[in-house]
Amino acid sequence: MQFSLNKLRAALPIAAVLLSMASVQSGASIAKTLFPVAGPLAIVTVRIGFGTVILCLVLRPWRVRLKRESLQPLVVYGLALGTMNFLYYQALSRLPVGIAVAVEYIGPLAVAVLTSRRPVDFLWIVLAAAGFVLLLPVQRHVQSASLTGVLFAVGAGACWALYIVYGQKAGVHLGTQTVALGSVISSVLVLPVGLLHAPDVLYSRQILLPGLAVAVLSTALPYTLEMTALTRLPTRTFGVLMSLEPAVGALVGWVFLAERLTTPQLTAIVLVIVASIGATVGAQDVLPAPVPD
Repeated sequence: MQFSLNKLRAALPIAAVLLSMASVQSGASIAKTLFPVAGPLAIVTVRIGFGTVILCLVLRPWRVRLKRESLQPLVVYGLALGTMNFLYYQALSRLPVGIAVAVEYIGPLAVAVLTSRRPVDFLWIVLAAAGFVLLLPVQRHVQSASLTGVLFAVGAGACWALYIVYGQKAGVHLGTQTVALGSVISSVLVLPVGLLHAPDVLYSRQILLPGLAVAVLSTALPYTLEMTALTRLPTRTFGVLMSLEPAVGALVGWVFLAERLTTPQLTAIVLVIVASIGATVGAQDVLPAPVPD
């Protein structure tokens, strides 16, 4: 009985990480179904607005005393978060979920490789590059992607890299409040633009109720699950599990959006995952920060 309980305790944080990834990608899938009605800018505005309110209610960041040394990394972190979400939703409107996640994942993969600097990391760079080339819409088999979408995903990946680096720096001083404060900054960046250009349908229940679900699935729930897992899993194990996110994105896109990928596209996602796992195992305490998408 005791052995079974120990096995259960060991499995729960792993299940939490997997459920977190499924939650994020499910939120992205719901968001994508709303794009034809309101557009990606309006939906990311709703997602960030509701997500910020939820995080502030849960974490109450107004209790934090900001120090001068934490302001610069916090501002960069918040701006990277808002820009990343905006670019990712633009990419998502043009690419299947699995492809968008795989291309975006090059950002944290680059951070992991640069912090390791081992000779074997050249192998991960080659694998990731091969996967990236297979996903470019210049191949005959790539019918469901666009070059503009890929460029948006690359931009989101670059912002994800900044999000990781500066999120860790801000987190030294602010702890778990970093994500709430960063979300407030991202709201200041995105909400004025989104509300200014929002269609009238944005304020209808047709958008606001699913938008609230997107905020819960993409922000509140995965953040809670990942924070729970981080306290119970080794950093390296957590990073390896998070490397599976492109596969989860492809699976969720297939189940909920009927997005069928070609064999070369699936091969590309596998290459990115293998490269990410290899780089994560060799990285020095750097891993994807929670709630990237």
